[in-house]
Amino acid sequence: MAHPVSPLAVPLPTLAPIAGARLAIGEGGIRYQGRPDVLYAEFAPGTTSAGVFTSNRCPGAPVDWCRAALKAGRGQVRALVVNAGNANVFTGRAGRASCARTAAAAAKLAGCGAKEVMLASTGVIGQTLPDDRITAILPALHQAAQEDAWADAARAIMTTDTFAKGASRTARIGRRTVTITGIAKGSGMIAPDMATMLCFIATDAQIPASLLARRLKQGIAGSFNSTTVDSDTSTSDTVLLFATGQAKHPRITARDDAMLKDFGSALDELLMELALAVVRDGEGAQKLIRIDVAGARSAEGARRVALAIANSPLIKTAIAGEDANWGRVVMAVGKSGERVNRDRLSIAMGGVWMARNGTVVDGYDEAPVVAHIRGREIHIEVDLGGGSARSTVFTCDLTHGYIDINASYRS
Repeated sequence: MAHPVSPLAVPLPTLAPIAGARLAIGEGGIRYQGRPDVLYAEFAPGTTSAGVFTSNRCPGAPVDWCRAALKAGRGQVRALVVNAGNANVFTGRAGRASCARTAAAAAKLAGCGAKEVMLASTGVIGQTLPDDRITAILPALHQAAQEDAWADAARAIMTTDTFAKGASRTARIGRRTVTITGIAKGSGMIAPDMATMLCFIATDAQIPASLLARRLKQGIAGSFNSTTVDSDTSTSDTVLLFATGQAKHPRITARDDAMLKDFGSALDELLMELALAVVRDGEGAQKLIRIDVAGARSAEGARRVALAIANSPLIKTAIAGEDANWGRVVMAVGKSGERVNRDRLSIAMGGVWMARNGTVVDGYDEAPVVAHIRGREIHIEVDLGGGSARSTVFTCDLTHGYIDINASYRS
């Protein structure tokens, strides 16, 4: 069932090709008919990779496969196979066998070992994956793969998404320019650790797998793991970063090599752009919400409060209904578990302070706040008045559309 494009949607930008990364998409008919649902990517020999995966304790078979393969191969990767429509989650021995067969088929095409193939699946949980439909079309995808197919790839991995998500950046390593391109999919079942469904990024830089892993984890903390749509952490969350090594820049070996500073900043920007695109496509979302919490005793505490606000159905529905009910923010701060001095708490919406030091602002005029929450992008600020730590989290409102999309997901 198709759903209207999110009113918060952003156009898919031009996605730069990455030397050493070729992609192709095809129709496997796994769940969807008449649309691409399989992505095959092949990477140049010597490509390094890193991944960050869901913290859900019921992960899908592809997540288990990737974790083990990255460890066994020390981050050496040659291919990626992704399918949409079936998550290959809670499928037991059959799910593991599907991964092994798919990886073996892709490895034969790429000329590598099965453990050099990464796998990802997204879709319905608890149904056996018909991997024969994937492996049947892999030879054709191998032949058709090309470097400029990133936009097609972004569309092929969608499930309940209403728009394709991608981003590109450039950075300098030494005197050379390197390129980073990434795509993501996600709409519902989005909460930190990891807060997306699937995300794949490639760069032509030459970066050891250990440094890739460290840099990716850092970037995820401030992007995907600072977003939430519905507080539900997916069983399939996967972010994979590939470095094809085709750019001719000075060799990077040191753990904190200064040459990676610009690359790291560009990667952080790209991850944030993709993460916000996922929140903008939150199932039924009408408003993007930014929550800034300051004055906490620790960054962890500030994050705990921000997530309590972001995940509150009362706050999310109030904003959907354009009700400037700041009392619900007080409630969420109080239920967060963080030690808070009620009499120092201050709250603002749209830059207007409604409460200061534990009480309503004298002469508070709600009109500008009401005007603000009638817009598409909402800003909530909270000052706990107890320290200097802060945190920012992004979320969206909760509408009837969320129910409509999830009620029809399997039908």
